[in-house]
Parts: sequence; C-alpha cells; structure tokens
Amino acid sequence: MKFHVVTIFPEFFAGILEHGVLGRALKNGSVQVTMHNLRDWTSDRHKTVDDRPFGGGEGMLLKPEPLFAAVESILPQRGPHRKVVLLSAQGRRFDQAVARRLSQAGEIVLLCGRYEGVDERVAEHLADEELSVGDFVLSGGELAAALVMDAVGRLVPGVVGNADSTVCESFREDETGEGLLLDCPQYTRPAEFRGWPVPEVLVGGNHDEIRKWRLQAARDKTARNRPDLVK
Repeated sequence: MKFHVVTIFPEFFAGILEHGVLGRALKNGSVQVTMHNLRDWTSDRHKTVDDRPFGGGEGMLLKPEPLFAAVESILPQRGPHRKVVLLSAQGRRFDQAVARRLSQAGEIVLLCGRYEGVDERVAEHLADEELSVGDFVLSGGELAAALVMDAVGRLVPGVVGNADSTVCESFREDETGEGLLLDCPQYTRPAEFRGWPVPEVLVGGNHDEIRKWRLQAARDKTARNRPDLVK
C-alpha cells in the first residue's frame, strides 16, 4: 500500500509516522508514505494556495489549480486501484467498512483541506471520494489523513502480526445480520481489582461458553453505547 499526502504542512506527520503499527509497517515496507507540499505546484512567487470565495463569506478556500496539478503529477495514470480522497467536513462518513474497501487499493492520494474549505471543483472532478472522519470540524485535513492512514494501513496484509485481530474487532457484522457489533469487553490480570472480579466464565476454561459470553456481551455493549449500529 502506498499513501501520498498532499498538504501545506508536511512536517505535521513527522512524529505520527515514527510510532505504533504504522511506524512498523513503514519500516518493514508493507506501507509507504510520501509527503507532498502543495506549494510545490504553485506558479507565483508567493506560492499562493488559497483565495477568497466567490459570493463573499468568511475564510479562504484552497484553489483548484495546485491540487489538480499535484494529483496529475503524482498519479498520471488513474485506475480502480489508485484512489484520490479529499478529506473534508462535508464528506461522507469514514468508517470501518470504508477503511476495508480502501485497503484493497494499491495507491491512495490524500488531499488535506485547510482554511474554510476547498474549491468544490476538486470534490466534483478530481477526487474519487470526499470523506469526513466525524461530525465535527477540524482546522485542517492533516489529522484526518493520519487517522485514515492508520485505519486503512493496519488492514493491509502483513501490517498487523495476527490477521485475526483485524477481523474480530469493533464494527464487524453481527452473525445474525442485525447490524454491526462493537468489540466485547476484555479483561486481564489481576482477576480481582478493588473488589471488581473478572466475569467467572472467562476464567473457567470452557471455550464454547466464553465464545457465547463474548458475543452476547458485545451485543449488550453495542446496544448500550452505539444503538445506531443495531438494525
């Protein structure tokens, strides 16, 4: 998997790419990340990437010219396994299903919005999809791009040591077909902490009973914390 990040703040990602699962994936070559400074595709001496919106209004918009030039330079050939994603508060909700779909791509360009937004022609005619990481507004797309790279990158084969851990986790389909499930509650040692014991079934050694308990506990927690996931 190869990520290209188009941003006016490439230095933002220095620490993020050095740690955790994504950092290990970069070291073993399972994932590649290339930073691209959007200002490299400007033509004026001030390296201008933004301008005021037509019709008035607050803030500044990223101009279409440098973004189109950047993508056309990075991905001169487009195809089903080469995706361009615009990160925007106006985009569709990014979730685990989208992460799994994007993990099948070979190359992804992430466009980091800034200021008040991005010229709409970028969303309409350049990006394959416009994604939002949540129902809130960020000051820029860099943090959103980091979230997408982490969520997608960990699903790439070879990135996570135990592949099953990316299957039996939150936002998987309930086997009944009644919606999505959060992960079940998990416990570790000590078996009792401040008078709160681990559920007895988990220390009893009956794996069939443990499986049943975990499934029901996952359903209960989903209904309690995310009822919107239940059909």
